Amino acid sequence: MKPRPVWALYVLIVGLALHNLVMSLLWRAGVRGSALTVVAAWKDVLLVAALALVIWLRRGLPSKATPQFKATPRSKATPRFKATLQFKATPCDWLALVFGALVVVYGLLPQSWLGGGATHRGVLYAARHDLLPVGAYFLGRGLDLTEDERARICKLVVGVAAFVAALGLLDVYAVSLSWWRGSAGWFRDQLGLVYRGLSGLPENFVYNSGNNVIFRRLTSTFLSPLATSYLLVTALFFVPLRKRWGWPVALLIFVGLLFTHTRSALLALVVGLLVLAVVRRSLRTALYAVGVVVVTLVFVQGYDHIAPRAHFTPSELVVQKQIARAHPSTSNDPTSVNESSTSEHLASLRDGARTVVRHPWGYGLGNSGVTAARTHVDVKAGESTYTELGVEAGVLGALVFAAWSLTLLRATLRRPWLGAALAAVLVLGLQTDVIGVPWVAVTVWALAGDSV
Repeated sequence: MKPRPVWALYVLIVGLALHNLVMSLLWRAGVRGSALTVVAAWKDVLLVAALALVIWLRRGLPSKATPQFKATPRSKATPRFKATLQFKATPCDWLALVFGALVVVYGLLPQSWLGGGATHRGVLYAARHDLLPVGAYFLGRGLDLTEDERARICKLVVGVAAFVAALGLLDVYAVSLSWWRGSAGWFRDQLGLVYRGLSGLPENFVYNSGNNVIFRRLTSTFLSPLATSYLLVTALFFVPLRKRWGWPVALLIFVGLLFTHTRSALLALVVGLLVLAVVRRSLRTALYAVGVVVVTLVFVQGYDHIAPRAHFTPSELVVQKQIARAHPSTSNDPTSVNESSTSEHLASLRDGARTVVRHPWGYGLGNSGVTAARTHVDVKAGESTYTELGVEAGVLGALVFAAWSLTLLRATLRRPWLGAALAAVLVLGLQTDVIGVPWVAVTVWALAGDSV
């Protein structure tokens, strides 16, 4: 077997988990603007280079000798063997290619034709965002991992998640919120994301109980409770509980997940466990799902008694009062459907779906989600992966992505732990832009491609 760039996948799994923290520290150290943008592109360069190398190496790699018959003067057919490529296209491959082609086409179409208003920079950002799982999928598809390599990757994912959880737990208790306010400029000046409620930090950096008292959420190396929770949910399905170290590591990761206070991630964990229980016909796994529900309800209700407290600055309190007056009917009960964060997510999903239905041919790349916010254009849809894709690549693009995802899910269920992880990620995609977290897009889709 020819050498393959499996090391690139190792680097991406570790590097993408540290990316946001390192970039914010570089910004604080004075590396800013175009220089930091170039440094931040390491992940894209590495993925493209690894994918190109895989394609190059597989060009001359035979799978088996296929007999080709040639007539002899005696009219007898004697076999002559001809090498064929090892790669045989599957429905997953074709759906991935069709989705990728649609993204490229919508990136090339003039915005004026579609009614969009994205900038050229926004189109490039959106193309990178939408094509990331496609590139990761074909990287995993081409690496053709051995069982030993796959086992090492699983251990690496678990190790990264344990590190992220442990560091995050230390952070929420040992590092003050005031120190993190010094990184707000990275979000505002480098990424172009304007947040008002927490001195430039994302509002979800903390949990607001509504009584002018805030509680820290685990953000860890991602500087985001949401992105951190998605990594931790994914990694929980990779933990081998039969190993002696399995349960302690799983508990560490689960505690870290609880401290992110991300209820959608905990719900996705329950869905993934139920999928795993059905595939394995395991009553024990179903009981794990019930246990997660019970612990989650108890934990989110008592979070303000456990989590470390912080306080708004005077200027932040002014903004918070303005927000409260704008949304007087929302609840502060974390288990209520009318809770401010939950109601906001549901409203965003509903509005995004209506936009897709009203404009089924799409607005073109760069008109939804964080990409539109960063480039300061009208955000046509946010939060949900599926509505964002529907806005950018039309109903057809969203449907092709959904079909690809379901076909991929069916293929990965042959490795139940991976299928359950993918199921959890796809459920998260209903409420959030899950492929907008590069670690998830690369790790999950690369391993899914390998399973095909």
